[in-house]
Amino acid sequence: MKLTGIELRRVGMPLVAPFRTSFGVQHERDVLLVRVVTDQAEGWGECVAMGDPLYSPEYVDAAADVLRRFLIPALGDADRLTADRVGHVLHGFKGHRMAKCALEAAVLDAELRAEGRPLARELGAVRDSVPCGVSVGIMDSVPELLDAVSGYIDAGYVRIKLKIEPGWDVEPVRAVRERFGDELLLQVDANTAYTLADAGQLARLDPFDLLLIEQPLDEEDVLGHAQLAKLVTTPICLDESITSAATAAAAISLGACRIVNIKPGRVGGYLEARRIHDVCMAHGIAVWCGGMLETGIGRAANVALAALPGFTLPGDTSASDRYFSTDITEPFVLDAGYLTVPTGPGLGVAPLSDQLDAVTTSTEWISL
Repeated sequence: MKLTGIELRRVGMPLVAPFRTSFGVQHERDVLLVRVVTDQAEGWGECVAMGDPLYSPEYVDAAADVLRRFLIPALGDADRLTADRVGHVLHGFKGHRMAKCALEAAVLDAELRAEGRPLARELGAVRDSVPCGVSVGIMDSVPELLDAVSGYIDAGYVRIKLKIEPGWDVEPVRAVRERFGDELLLQVDANTAYTLADAGQLARLDPFDLLLIEQPLDEEDVLGHAQLAKLVTTPICLDESITSAATAAAAISLGACRIVNIKPGRVGGYLEARRIHDVCMAHGIAVWCGGMLETGIGRAANVALAALPGFTLPGDTSASDRYFSTDITEPFVLDAGYLTVPTGPGLGVAPLSDQLDAVTTSTEWISL
């Protein structure tokens, strides 16, 4: 393919309810979309960086800047443009995986649309629908939490994930388990809020038969996670610590995790996400697909990824209405706890122009 130009589009997506984690509260998603236009087709990618560098070092303004000044010009200078080559072309630029993922996803979408191939089939999907869990933020009270969880169970979600932090861990978990029973698939996510000194407190979660404790320690403390894994019986799942297939292999060899959450934006793209999936499958490590409050663009790609054979646990691929009253694509709707994997070319979805324009805050066209 030959690149004609690339559009950077910012959209503001109000959340249906504030979403609180150990690193802050979100009321709106400031989303950076990337539209790649080639001589054969156009494609879309979504950058999952947040407005502030709290979850990761990346943030939306920085992603737009590095795309504009470095990544897009480098891609424009490349010959024989294919999605497989994007990672190689951008390899010299350190970090900025979320920006790289958005660019690679847009190129991949354009390439597959031109060839009439769906992303799910390209990645190696084996299912036509995927089971869906939901992530429940930190609440002001346990009764409020129980009401929220009850609503999600009634909506059909097959797994509940509770965000936790010091002071909000054992009691909310106990309340949910007692209210909804042992049959409920339940896990927790700490988003790096603890240290190894908190091992005793985290061990108090063991009696509740959780699927996993996600990223309890700092992302750089892989050895700490390996030590913690010996002190608790609940499986440790790594999220922020896993940035590539190489780091996944290292964490597995150290015994730092029994489960991996794969977020394509965090690891630099869907092709690297597939490589992590393959590494984990080879080592008997379960994986699931995490979410970053994506619009329908990112959600479509995540659902395609979650249909690969190693994704044996329900992911955070929730329905559109979990986060947004109106999505920018046709909404993803939960059906008996599952989302349907798109079958159209590329992502299988595209923005609806009226809905996209209604939430667009800025656009920038870069000719190549």
